Amino acid sequence: MSPAHTYTQRRKRLADRLTNGLILLPGNGEAPRNYRGNAYPFRQDSTFRYFAGLNRPDLVLTIDAETGESLLYGDEATLDDTIWMGEQPSLAELARQAGLQLGGSLQDAINATGMAEVVHYLPAYRAERRELLERCVDHFNRPSEELIRAVISLRLHKSAEEIAEMDRAVQISMEMHRAARAGAKPGMREAEVAGILEGLAIGAGGRLAYSAIVSRDGHILHNHAHSNVLREGDLLLIDAGAETDTGYAGDITRTFAVGAEMTEKQRAVYDIVDGAKRRVIEEIKPRVPYRELHDLSARLIVDGLKELELMKGSTEDAVAAGAHALFYPHGLGHMIGLDVHDMEDLGEDLVGYDAEFRRSEQFGTRNLRLGRRLEEGFTITVEPGIYFIPILTDRWRAEGKHTEFVNYDAVAAYRDFGGIRLEDNVVVTADNCRTLGSV
Repeated sequence: MSPAHTYTQRRKRLADRLTNGLILLPGNGEAPRNYRGNAYPFRQDSTFRYFAGLNRPDLVLTIDAETGESLLYGDEATLDDTIWMGEQPSLAELARQAGLQLGGSLQDAINATGMAEVVHYLPAYRAERRELLERCVDHFNRPSEELIRAVISLRLHKSAEEIAEMDRAVQISMEMHRAARAGAKPGMREAEVAGILEGLAIGAGGRLAYSAIVSRDGHILHNHAHSNVLREGDLLLIDAGAETDTGYAGDITRTFAVGAEMTEKQRAVYDIVDGAKRRVIEEIKPRVPYRELHDLSARLIVDGLKELELMKGSTEDAVAAGAHALFYPHGLGHMIGLDVHDMEDLGEDLVGYDAEFRRSEQFGTRNLRLGRRLEEGFTITVEPGIYFIPILTDRWRAEGKHTEFVNYDAVAAYRDFGGIRLEDNVVVTADNCRTLGSV
């Protein structure tokens, strides 16, 4: 973890953003796979870790918004814990590491506020969190918007220390992708390639930041099934990222042909996606709305598909109508940090949008997780793609949808093509941006 003063300063800045009350930030507990003693790998709550730095289950942090007093609550390790898991640091040692004081009874601390309305807490995404809030707080289903906005305002801008961790996460992620590409051979199952990725993530001291996508059916956007056998020349789409031991995530996507060079047809589509990714990264800088960069990527993709005679007509009109979403039905990217979709548990629109930029309701563009103006210190993904999705193509063609922009007869020849997505992670700098992992 970082030095104690890092967390002390973060908690002070958080308290300064709230007018009064008690800030309640529970950490996560263990999540049983099928019984209590057989748990999934432990994953700490990101906001708790951001303000306390501690990666142990069943801890709770409180911050007095008026005084800044920060207290740590939890149970000491038992003799059984020590027997099964070895020596554990005491609560006092954990508190010292994070610059905290030890609390007594959590319920007493909450009661001391005098009214439940001044207890600030975040939305609960796990059942045990809801149970804790129900025990401790009246109106437990009313998360504090004031706290949500304060946390987002702090976590949006990454410090130099955080960016260094992001660089490390992306470097590990790239090593995973290089090994997977070298190891993928005709006759292998997708699962074997997924094993290469996960083994390297664990070997680097962390884990996967999310369930890896390893698929020759790249047109299925979040395909976590790994049962296909790879054939020579298959396009294999791999979307995988490492999470470091400090909790920061990488999120990288690459697509390549298994055991062969790409065909001319594959390369033509790949070059459109690669060109869109590179052009967008060139345009990233503070004050640029990410929604405009998404629209730029859509226009570049339409222009490329027009050269392949898969689309036609006005590029501007096609994008405005949403015709591009037949091939590109997701957003250009999202925030990334301690979460692969950073702070999504706090409300995606509060993180990625604001009063100036609201989420679109248009098919495809409504999946854009980030639309607001970029600021120095934002860490984001850039991930354009082109997909040939038979069920979507068949439906749109049957409905006569966007026939002025889509050449359905030509698209039919790509029915078994799959999909191509390419993704990098970047940090917005004072003047432009830098691709993470490039140091």
